[in-house]
Amino acid sequence: MNICVFLSAADLDERYTRPAREFAELLGKAGHTLVWGGSNVGLMKVVADGVHEAGGRLLGVSVEFLANKARPGTDTMIVAADLAERKKLLLEEADAVVIMVGGTGTLDEATEILELKKHGRTDKPVVLLNTAGFYDGLEEQFRRMEEEGFLPRPLSELVFFAKEPAGALAHLEAATSAPAAAGPDVR
Repeated sequence: MNICVFLSAADLDERYTRPAREFAELLGKAGHTLVWGGSNVGLMKVVADGVHEAGGRLLGVSVEFLANKARPGTDTMIVAADLAERKKLLLEEADAVVIMVGGTGTLDEATEILELKKHGRTDKPVVLLNTAGFYDGLEEQFRRMEEEGFLPRPLSELVFFAKEPAGALAHLEAATSAPAAAGPDVR
């Protein structure tokens, strides 16, 4: 399975890097491919290193203005012209998506896939890995959106909230092994 991970390229402390590394090792040991922003810095590097060292494959999608930070020796590296094309390519290459800790770029990518799911444009499973409670406020906001009628579909159909890496991967593997629901996909 090709698993797209949206995450930060920042250098972060152990409470974020340890679970990210754990998820990466699980992904690699299971023989999955990491689809990610292609960067060789910060948390992106931690995850790519973990997947590679555990035997998984790497499919990076960088962008022209960040190509100097792209990871060398990646199995496949695509360089997009801009951020919009990068998001499109990341999602096209993915069978499933995991949202890890990150900043505005990560939130932009997360809301893009959730908006596509909301409108039935993809049925790819999405997991929000809420490491160290980083996304507690966002989860609360999503639940409020659902309760107050801002979501036309149940939140549980859009995203699965996981607190631990093993639960995130287990959810994705279960969701992708089930028969696919009818409907359009972005692939």
